[in-house]
Amino acid sequence: MKKFINDVENVESEMLDGMCLAEPDKVRRLEDSNVIVRAKKKEGKVAVISGGGSGHEPAHGGFVGTGMLDAAVPGPVYTSPTPDEILKAIEAVDAGKGVFMVIKNYTGDVMNFEMAGEMADGVEIAQVVTNDDVAVEDSLYTTGRRGVAGTIFVHKIAGAAAEAGKSLAEVKAVADKVVANTRSMGVALKPSTVPAAGKPGFELGEDEMELGIGIHGEPGTSREKLQPADAIVDHLLDKIMNDDVDYTDGSEVAVIINGSGGTPLMELYILNKRVHDVLAGKGVKIAKTYVGNIMTSLDMAGASISLCKLDDEMKALLLAPADTVAFTQD
Repeated sequence: MKKFINDVENVESEMLDGMCLAEPDKVRRLEDSNVIVRAKKKEGKVAVISGGGSGHEPAHGGFVGTGMLDAAVPGPVYTSPTPDEILKAIEAVDAGKGVFMVIKNYTGDVMNFEMAGEMADGVEIAQVVTNDDVAVEDSLYTTGRRGVAGTIFVHKIAGAAAEAGKSLAEVKAVADKVVANTRSMGVALKPSTVPAAGKPGFELGEDEMELGIGIHGEPGTSREKLQPADAIVDHLLDKIMNDDVDYTDGSEVAVIINGSGGTPLMELYILNKRVHDVLAGKGVKIAKTYVGNIMTSLDMAGASISLCKLDDEMKALLLAPADTVAFTQD
């Protein structure tokens, strides 16, 4: 294993310190905690928090800032944060208008966030559980579909609603719409290596790819011979567009082409070209495209596609300004 690390026990802590030192005007770390919060707390608004295991950077700490998250709660690599850490985040960002929790559908995340919400005396809590992955109905980590890169649409749209002064009920309502209209699927060419494990999570031959991969290095739904980029996109989009959201009725969508951490931007842009070509051929209008490492899996070579079908409210909030460590939009 070759990685720029010191002691594997300190990977998460040193990473968080490095993030805060890079962007001290945007984020800070709570004392005696791994929780990342906005450098300057904004009063009088619903606070939006999210989190999960580390290893998905820039998610989730990279999306803390104006117009998105008020706090992120990272656990150890690929491991849920504890209820106590989540409670610290709730208490730190609560501004009297309630706290909205964005939870990816992994058993540990759901259990620990909900437990923290119950522990937060005197704080009004609401939540949404993201489940955008069309690849599997149940997995090693979930009951029901996994929450993957499409979760970032919820961070952005719910965060913009909160920033605009919407009530907790209004933030939840629009977040529910995003979840209902977002679908994703991914593929891996090479597995990730967890620092504490020191070896890849699974093996792939040089001519193989893993379809339906999760974001924790878990194997996908099938192992196939490597295909050209266009054929891979066609397979992923076919699964996404034949799910239960109708993306082909002249609708308008937002797109995420997400890198898993070890995929060059050159390849992500090639995937994006095919996505745009296919959607144009189906009469689907693209309002906004985001390409890059958004919700990664350490050093995995892979990518995912996410589509979010927009209405006027969701589109306006998606395009609203934001300023975070990893995401800036004027």
